[in-house]
Amino acid sequence: QLVESGGGLVQPGGSLRLSCVVSGATVEYYTIGWFRQAPGEERELVASRRRAGAPTYADSVRGRFTISRDTAKNTVYLQMNNLKPEDTAVYYCAADEYGNGRYDAWGQGTQVTVSS
Repeated sequence: QLVESGGGLVQPGGSLRLSCVVSGATVEYYTIGWFRQAPGEERELVASRRRAGAPTYADSVRGRFTISRDTAKNTVYLQMNNLKPEDTAVYYCAADEYGNGRYDAWGQGTQVTVSS
């Protein structure tokens, strides 16, 4: 089970940190991804963290977003800085057990709205 939190309303240029608490699996052994979906848009993978190796980011967020994990809390975070109106979306975390790009466990999502 994955449960996201931390969304909200923020002004352009502001920051938010999303949390994804994972139960029933150990985050350090899974690939965890953060996705987002805006109304009328396709779902987009914005950041992912594999069991080993460097995190990966979508071009649209690289340099502004950072994915990290706390294995003691079994939680994955998405730090979002310098937010833009185009970052407005529902953000989801998801787990990929085998690291093959097939995310088969999803959270319920948390809304992020960037607006002045």
